Amino acid sequence: MLDIQKQIDYWVKGAEEDILTAHLLIREKRTLPGLFFCYLTIEKVIKAHVVMKIGNEPPQNQNLTDLSETAELEFDDSTRLFLGILMKFQLQGQHPGYDPIIPEQPKVIVYFNETKDLLQKLKMKLVRS
Repeated sequence: MLDIQKQIDYWVKGAEEDILTAHLLIREKRTLPGLFFCYLTIEKVIKAHVVMKIGNEPPQNQNLTDLSETAELEFDDSTRLFLGILMKFQLQGQHPGYDPIIPEQPKVIVYFNETKDLLQKLKMKLVRS
């Protein structure tokens, strides 16, 4: 039988590790990999919500919008827009021919901070549920 809490903890721990990796990469101006790790951070914490919702391992799906719907997470318009932005940086990791426009460093810092904030909000929702 699947240990649901163990699965949730696995995904949250991975998200926490990935936000640290994102920070290190962005600090070193390795922007694209840093933003990819921002994406991974949110994917993993949403997958923790999926596990909690469905009581099983999450699907092998990397689409943040689809995963959010599976988890029945509701986001405001700005957060949904941000999820779309993060997915642009996930595509580069999955499709080598995809070449996203890399934002200037001040915008990268904004994206990183938004990722940290969303991670904390989603972790808090796990605790309250």
